[in-house]
Amino acid sequence: MKLHSTVLATAIALTLAACGGAQAPSEAPAAAPAEAAPAETAMAPAEAAPAAEAVASEAGECAFNLEGNDAMQYNAKNIDIPASCTEFTIHLKHTGTMPVAAMGHNVVIAKSGDMNAVAGDGASVKPDHVKEGDDRVIAKSSMIGGGESTSVTFEVAKVAAGGYNFFCTFPGHTAMMNGTLTVK
Repeated sequence: MKLHSTVLATAIALTLAACGGAQAPSEAPAAAPAEAAPAETAMAPAEAAPAAEAVASEAGECAFNLEGNDAMQYNAKNIDIPASCTEFTIHLKHTGTMPVAAMGHNVVIAKSGDMNAVAGDGASVKPDHVKEGDDRVIAKSSMIGGGESTSVTFEVAKVAAGGYNFFCTFPGHTAMMNGTLTVK
């Protein structure tokens, strides 16, 4: 019985550590010195927007470099699209190491109110977890695994009215991997 309790306690501790590991980076950068922030950007949602804006300028005015990682996080919660753009491209890079079957990521664009339904309807659809011909979807990228990249381009006019999100449709990822699109 004592061995069973020890195994159970170890399993609980490992589970909490794994869950806590995904949350800890969002708290750590707030207390860390400014020069430490860039190294932790990929794991820190609180620091993601400033870092992502810097990367966006490297991508060009009508493009944005977005990253997804093995902790089910994008490095940005909002993407500002210049109103001067007619088309906009999101370049997604999976900065993790896990394969697509275990921790795949994509980028899907749809109205905020349709986000969960689009993800739910596509949950069992492989390989990209988006139902074919879903008219709620403005654009979608392919599903990628660790170390891979993909891009998706869409017309800015389709999202100009506001109320649109970008999100990952890999089963279980949408709740954590989503953000807003803002045309400015």
